[in-house]
Amino acid sequence: MFTINYQSREPIYEQLYNNVIRLIGMGILSPHEKLPTVRALAQQLGINPNTVSKSYQMLEQSGYIYSTVGKGSFVAGSSEIMNSRQEEAKNNVTKAVKSASDVGIPKEDVNKIVDDVYFGGENN
Repeated sequence: MFTINYQSREPIYEQLYNNVIRLIGMGILSPHEKLPTVRALAQQLGINPNTVSKSYQMLEQSGYIYSTVGKGSFVAGSSEIMNSRQEEAKNNVTKAVKSASDVGIPKEDVNKIVDDVYFGGENN
């Protein structure tokens, strides 16, 4: 469920942070679902527990998850944050498409980029 690209220039804690947000957005992680413990996820991914802990702290500060002492970390129940993130993403896509149009990139090329990102092509 959680994946890390060890060759990526993006720090592992950011990859994990973005991975959890993506899984929430896709509905794979449901509200109030328990996340793996820091230790278990670190062992599963072969990374330092401090890296997982940093990601979980960032997710909690951003409102995507919450922690309960002695019970673990859970996906937040509020969809407001996810809706806000989706609106931000839509605005970013709109700006990018407008920019591509302004510099003369054909619509077919833009569509190919979108397909590549969604379906795991070379631009992913």
